[in-house]
Amino acid sequence: MTGRSASTPGLDPARLGSWLRAHVPGAGSDVSATLIAGGRSNLTYRVTDGTTTWIVRRPPLGHVLATAHDMGREYRVMSALRDTSVPVPHMSGLCEDPEVLGAPFYVMAQCAGTPYRLAAELAALGEERTRLISERLVDTLVTLHQVDPAAVGLADFGRPEGYLERQVHRWKKQLDASYSRDLPAAEELHRRLAADVPTESSSGIVHGDYRLDNVLVDDDDRPTAVLDWEMATLGDPLSDLALMVVYNRLGEVVGDHAGVTTVAGAPGYLTEAETIERYAAGSGRDLSRFGFHLGLAAFKLAVILEGIHYRHLNGQTVGEGFETLGEAVDPLLDAGLSALKETH
Repeated sequence: MTGRSASTPGLDPARLGSWLRAHVPGAGSDVSATLIAGGRSNLTYRVTDGTTTWIVRRPPLGHVLATAHDMGREYRVMSALRDTSVPVPHMSGLCEDPEVLGAPFYVMAQCAGTPYRLAAELAALGEERTRLISERLVDTLVTLHQVDPAAVGLADFGRPEGYLERQVHRWKKQLDASYSRDLPAAEELHRRLAADVPTESSSGIVHGDYRLDNVLVDDDDRPTAVLDWEMATLGDPLSDLALMVVYNRLGEVVGDHAGVTTVAGAPGYLTEAETIERYAAGSGRDLSRFGFHLGLAAFKLAVILEGIHYRHLNGQTVGEGFETLGEAVDPLLDAGLSALKETH
């Protein structure tokens, strides 16, 4: 197969095949590829030489910030976690030469499993299996946060000191770049967050976007791979738990729109309180200031949605459901303000 396939934008099978043959032991050069995920995030392809199947990830097409879609970071963190109890795919190779596919990319093994996103998908499994899946999702997060970054070669993967303060500043800066309307609740939430940043819990590896549809689950309801590590860093692990909780709240607000997860609405899924209690019991971390983390997660997600809303208004984002995401920003901000009063 030669040339660029119309079905695989961003990937030239002939160029990729030559690279695979040279860098991945046993790989053939005659490959076919299928785009399986694309859009705002990194592009993901299923690639096969007829004998072996791999997954290839590269940044989205067009100009993007290098730090936002850093292939090397994703590849490094998953490689580092290979020998831990955190389920990650086997990494086959990293190419940082943009001449091959037009951008850096990495190749990893294909893992069996389903990334459940909708409540209906879990409801079809029944309450007992749904509860087990949600319990194991929390337990896997605990396992990740117990990994000593230095022990797996990630001591320099981020700057954990001052992580929360930087997050508050970073997302305010992001919001300032995508204002399309007055959001007084955003200004108030940022002010309160900045004024009362708590002492951070012991640092660890932060996934940055942890939720059920970023985890593959097999037919035995066990996680086989945690995916989408593009936001990973070192910092306060409670931010992962908080973001997962706020994602679940968002699903209740907007329902199934533009990729928002609704799994928490499935019968049998752990309640928010059960999720937090299970994490606290498994991790032993102090969650007395968890309200701050919930407030920060709500602020972060509101900023992300406002950015999508801004790009949609300017014709830069096309897709089903984007026109309604802006409606979720105010409820998220209000939830963030309420969360600052919460303790667990």
